[in-house]
Amino acid sequence: MKKYYFAIFKPFDMLSQFTGDENASLLGDLYNFPKDVYSIGRLDKTSEGLLLLTNDNEFKNKVLDPKNKLTKTYYVQVDHDITPAACKALSEGKIKIKHNGKQHQVATAKCQKINEPDLPERSVPIRFRKEIPTSWISLTLKEGKNRQVRKMTAAVGFPTLRLVRYSVGNFTIDNMKPGDVVEIHPNEVIPNWM
Repeated sequence: MKKYYFAIFKPFDMLSQFTGDENASLLGDLYNFPKDVYSIGRLDKTSEGLLLLTNDNEFKNKVLDPKNKLTKTYYVQVDHDITPAACKALSEGKIKIKHNGKQHQVATAKCQKINEPDLPERSVPIRFRKEIPTSWISLTLKEGKNRQVRKMTAAVGFPTLRLVRYSVGNFTIDNMKPGDVVEIHPNEVIPNWM
C-alpha cells in the first residue's frame, strides 16, 4: 500500500474531518485526498494552522503518543496583556483542566510572550475592543488533549482569542497560507524517520 503524508494549513471555520453537515467546511473541500487518508489529531473548528494527514498508522501513532514527546507549537492571541506570572504558570505543568469529565494535570510546557507573529489575516477578524489590549504567546506542548490550549489560557485568566498551530515536530507552516495542501516526507516532521 502506498503511504501518503500531507500537511495542510487548516483555515478558520473548517472541521478537521471529511464528513459532516452539508453546510460545513470539510477537509475534502481543500484537495482530492486518497480514500484511506485521515487527519492526525484535530484542530477545532475555530482553530487554524498545521494539520497532518496520512494513511500510515505507525507514523500517526508516533506523532500522537505523548510518550514520544513530539512537540507542537501554537501561536496564541489572548485577551489582555499576558503577565510573566501567567507564562510561568503555563510552563510549569501545575494547571489542571477538565478532560473527558475528569481532572487532568497538564504536562510541563514552554511558554513565552512574543510579538504578533507574521500570520495571514483570519477570514473572520478577532473582535476588537479599544479599551482592552491583546497579546501573543508561543506555547509548546508535548501532549494534546481536546481544547487544551484554550483551557490552559483560560485557567490563568487570559482567554484565547485566536489559536494557530505553528508546528508539529520539525514541520512548520512557514510559507503556507490557509487552505494550502502540500505532500511531505515524514522526515520533515520526525527527523530520521525510517
